[in-house]
Amino acid sequence: MLIVNLGTPDAPTPAAVRHFLKEFLTDRRVIEKSSLLWKAFLNGLVLPLRSRRRARDYKKIWNRDKDESPIKTITRSQAEKLGGILEPLGKHVIVDWAMRYGNPSIASRLEVLVTWGCERILVMPLYPQYSAASTATACDEVFRFMLRQRRQPALRFLPPYYEDPYYIEVLASSLQAELNSLPFTPDVILASYHGMPKDAVNKGDPYEAQCIRTTELLRAQLGLDDTRLMMSFQSRFGRAQWLEPYTITTVRALARRGVKNLVVVTPGFSADCLETLEEIRVENARMFMRHGGENFAAIPCLNDSEAGMLMLWQLAMRELKGWV
Repeated sequence: MLIVNLGTPDAPTPAAVRHFLKEFLTDRRVIEKSSLLWKAFLNGLVLPLRSRRRARDYKKIWNRDKDESPIKTITRSQAEKLGGILEPLGKHVIVDWAMRYGNPSIASRLEVLVTWGCERILVMPLYPQYSAASTATACDEVFRFMLRQRRQPALRFLPPYYEDPYYIEVLASSLQAELNSLPFTPDVILASYHGMPKDAVNKGDPYEAQCIRTTELLRAQLGLDDTRLMMSFQSRFGRAQWLEPYTITTVRALARRGVKNLVVVTPGFSADCLETLEEIRVENARMFMRHGGENFAAIPCLNDSEAGMLMLWQLAMRELKGWV
């Protein structure tokens, strides 16, 4: 089994972040219009400026004990804990992990699994909602590796689990537990998903519809309506129209209209990362307070929590049927 997440720079430095961003922003699944003008703009302006700013952001959240980004720490732990849970199935069941961008790469870990003699591989992209820019590009990288293999193992891929009953139940119960531990009661809960260009949805990407479905099911599970549990999209990049409403503008608008207590949950992320730890907990919290808010809390992702690991175990066992 190979758990896959988005990725991270190797260090919180401009050079390392630039290398990471270049790999990410030259992926045709991420930036579909790869013109000469875009390449000049990317190398001449975007990478130099964004690398320095992002390096400062990564320094704020960096796991200094392990000298790595939190998403790497968490994804490794998820793989190790899932391996422990599946240990009763036998030593022939191996759980490994990789990143689509950065290290360890998908190709490097697949190479190890093939060398170990794995003849059946379940790839688990940890994206609840499907997007070509996340799930599909991870699968592309697996296929590129397989193209070079004379003897190919059998493959399975974890499908998006945006409406899986157990995922919704775990998401709701973990959110409720976090809410119970807060010193305040939220006036509004905001479900923030990673954004994407509107054009991608117009071309047929199901991501927006799946985010809406997750939010609807979460509302039903918690007994909340769309005024108490709202949804938005974060991490806009460039000048194109992206999915709306934008998280940062929603947070500002809520504060301006008198909302004093706000909680943000990020159901599209399986592990805390720059977008949750810095963009939500720091940038959006600052925006909320600046415009009149009083209490702000960002709910942790499921990460390697007991509930989160039981959910991954449930998904893995479903996909391993007939193999183990």
